Amino acid sequence: VVAAWASVPFPALHGYSLPDTLCTYPQDVPWKLLSSCREQKVSCCFAQSVVLRGICKESHIRKQPTSPLHACESTEQILQHYLHTLFPGAFSSSHVLEQPCHTLPPYPQFFSPFLTRQGFLLDQPPHYSSAAVESIPVLAALQSSPVLYTLLDSLYKDLRKLNTRRWASFFSAGVEEDDFQEALQELRTLAQCYETGFEADESEDEADSD
Repeated sequence: VVAAWASVPFPALHGYSLPDTLCTYPQDVPWKLLSSCREQKVSCCFAQSVVLRGICKESHIRKQPTSPLHACESTEQILQHYLHTLFPGAFSSSHVLEQPCHTLPPYPQFFSPFLTRQGFLLDQPPHYSSAAVESIPVLAALQSSPVLYTLLDSLYKDLRKLNTRRWASFFSAGVEEDDFQEALQELRTLAQCYETGFEADESEDEADSD
């Protein structure tokens, strides 16, 4: 089970390198959770696959390295080093593609006026009338992380509350009551695979508040 994260567009500043951008997020990731999980206070994951596209490989070069990220020789190494620093001990797979995501019509133009045509952030809105954004850099990630515990555990608790006697048509379709209960217990076991302790304490606090 994985949770989906994305940054659309990736918050890369116009004229700045990828290390410059990532250095502004030393403790928090520059992407948002898309799956229906509640984000945890503790940011960690067990494994992840991350894809960054639309960032030129040569854009990270700087004569005098000011951080370990600036000392990396390629964009792939920059992203991999950043992931290992932010998620130590996690298995991280990263890929970098130079081709950006095109946003020409009929793609909806809901972007901020702070974006250039190539989807890079400006310090201030341009003085001229803003043109349509033609492409954007994007980062997407699939993570196996503790946030999945709250999702799976909540699903288990909701299903456990169902009065199966009221769903005769459901079981008449071929599902046996014993099979349903077995699948319910398997769901609970699956949720516990993503439990780290912190999530369990947090769930108990929520139950007490309810």
